[in-house]
Amino acid sequence: QVQLVESGGGLVQAGASLRLSCAASGRTFSSYAMGWFRQAPGKEREFVARIGRSGGSTYYADPVKGRFTISRDNSKNTVYLQMTSLKPEDTAVYYCAADSGLSPVVTPKWYDYWGQGTQVTVSS
Repeated sequence: QVQLVESGGGLVQAGASLRLSCAASGRTFSSYAMGWFRQAPGKEREFVARIGRSGGSTYYADPVKGRFTISRDNSKNTVYLQMTSLKPEDTAVYYCAADSGLSPVVTPKWYDYWGQGTQVTVSS
């Protein structure tokens, strides 16, 4: 069992930066690839970024490439999402998720554990 708790969301203006954190419980954090997803009102949950177990591989959705950076610190059981050049269309609830599989999946159903989400609102 893995419990995930996100933090770092907030209200910012367009062009600003935010760093989201996701703290995981348990001693098996390094056994999971980690992903960030987001869900805007009235829309489906969508993939944002993924990082492999050791942090050596990362994947990004096209809308965030070059602006967002995912990283992890296995010694702190934490995954981060550094967001820069934020746009109003980035407004959503952001969720972190843990995946025990090896394939770089981007579909939410393949992730085993989810956090409760943190709201990010970008004003124009």
